[in-house]
Amino acid sequence: MELLRDKVVLVTGASSGIGREAAKQLVEKGAIVIACARRFDRLQKLQKEVDNKERLDIIQVDMRSEDEIRTMFTKIKEQYNGVDILINNAGVSHRSPLVDGDAELWREMLEVNVLSLCICTREAIQQMQEKKVDGHIIHISSMSAHRVPPGGGVYAATKHAVKALTESLRKELRVAGSNIRITSISPALVKTALMTSYLKNEEARSMFTTTKVLDADDVVAAIIYALTQPPHVQVHDILVRSVHQIT
Repeated sequence: MELLRDKVVLVTGASSGIGREAAKQLVEKGAIVIACARRFDRLQKLQKEVDNKERLDIIQVDMRSEDEIRTMFTKIKEQYNGVDILINNAGVSHRSPLVDGDAELWREMLEVNVLSLCICTREAIQQMQEKKVDGHIIHISSMSAHRVPPGGGVYAATKHAVKALTESLRKELRVAGSNIRITSISPALVKTALMTSYLKNEEARSMFTTTKVLDADDVVAAIIYALTQPPHVQVHDILVRSVHQIT
């Protein structure tokens, strides 16, 4: 875990679920964490729960706004000389079929799940290069990057895009001779607010009570595994699902 000590880690979408748990555990392991999200009250609550409060900074940001994202990275540059690790966790999920879905819901998924991920990745790499560190970028993707659930075509399309972007970035970094590592983590059903918003509430309750799905902790364990491998080891893609899940 010495590999994480004093590393500057940006976690997007840190107000709940996987991002929230990742921020807490990385602070415990000695990292300096910047937790960002739209819901600032939840970030404040997170900060109160962390023992080493001086190692957790919180920033309110709308991931659909490039200006706000760039302002956030400017603050990180000024206060911490840039990021060492980026965890692209922010995401939204709506069941909005192509045949009769809401274009605004599609737009939100595309802007948060794909475009903001691209913007954060670009800004983080620039800071890593300026800082001259061999950083690490982790995309929290989904099993929907590897198959398409019924009614979830647009959400799955965003995660298929993340899969393509992960591979594209790996090749770009290799061509550039960079040692920055890129990892995609693709969880199946996780007991988080994101999944509850995707499933109807009654359906979600039934799923979570009848099937042992993943917890946020399970995904954070995969994040920490990828981050703590030797510098020459790049864990490219991790697929995580409960043994009880069929698809």
